[in-house]
Amino acid sequence: MRNTRLIINLNAIAHNVRALRAVDPSNPLMAVVKANAYGHGDVDVARTALANGCTALGVAIVEEGVRLRQAGISAPLLILGAPDPAALDEVIAHRLTQTVFLPEHAAMLDKAASRMDSTAFVHLKVDTGMNRIGARGKSLDALADAVDAADRVRVTGMFTHLAASDSLDPDDMDYTRAQIAAFMSAVLFMKERFGPIVAHAANSAGYLAWPQSRLDMSRLGIALYGAPPSPTNVPVRPAMRWVTQATNIHDIPAESCVGYSRSFTCARETRVMTFPVGYADGYHRALSNKGFVLVCGVKAPIIGRVCMDQCMANVTGIPSVSVGDEVVLLGSQGEGAITVDELAGWAGTISHEVFCAVSPRVPRVVIPAA
Repeated sequence: MRNTRLIINLNAIAHNVRALRAVDPSNPLMAVVKANAYGHGDVDVARTALANGCTALGVAIVEEGVRLRQAGISAPLLILGAPDPAALDEVIAHRLTQTVFLPEHAAMLDKAASRMDSTAFVHLKVDTGMNRIGARGKSLDALADAVDAADRVRVTGMFTHLAASDSLDPDDMDYTRAQIAAFMSAVLFMKERFGPIVAHAANSAGYLAWPQSRLDMSRLGIALYGAPPSPTNVPVRPAMRWVTQATNIHDIPAESCVGYSRSFTCARETRVMTFPVGYADGYHRALSNKGFVLVCGVKAPIIGRVCMDQCMANVTGIPSVSVGDEVVLLGSQGEGAITVDELAGWAGTISHEVFCAVSPRVPRVVIPAA
């Protein structure tokens, strides 16, 4: 019923997978579809990515993996986060691959798999410098011993996460080199012990900028959605467009205040456009007096505080604007465009959060892949 809507173009996802595969056709790709595919729709994106050349999927939590299995998706599916002791049966029953990094993880999965007369498949997480989750040093030895002792646990892969592979700062680049070297050392150790398991280190930034990090597979997240984390010649396309329409347009005299807390005062007579999107829809309050929207192909600045359900913009220089006109929060209109990187910059965040922040109350419209 709302004229506000999020338009997801699966043709862009399909194009992006093909364009990214062309970078290194010999390197298998995992499509990371956690967080509802960064707000793009996990089932639709997963199917599109697999149909266009990805061979595996990555999610953050068990529920995301179960949802994909229930949709009929049978591809290898890795849970990138820590095991949830309450969800081990679901991991095994739905043939999900679980990340492990503590010896007790192997023991828990072994017990659950034995009870179910099944096998638990795992990837070992190695911490090479992210310092979030993962085993390193002696704890890596202990993890290997624990997995080896677990009769019902089978190691099929191992991975690490690069902390700064999108940076051109010399210190960050040295850090990335050190991470890759540390991981390669762990890979040699684990492959001698467990055989030809799949090793992966490259995220989107690593895949694009650090060929030596691609190894046996690469994980594509943000680049898949048309927002590469650093400049690239790969011709990816944005897959998300967020639109609404103008609900009110009125003129106010100079020295008038706009919105909560009187945070904006007009220096001259101003034409104000209101549109029905606010922070409850995921449009960041940090965009107050900073962001822009597109109307009639022209960027109009946000004025006043972003409200829970509405925003105001200055359309003084756009005389043709009328109530009911399309307003673009993210995406293109005519010759103009608001990119996710621009929107993230105005809000003081990153493109990942912009994508993920759009709330469920914004209707999704999906354009199927041709």
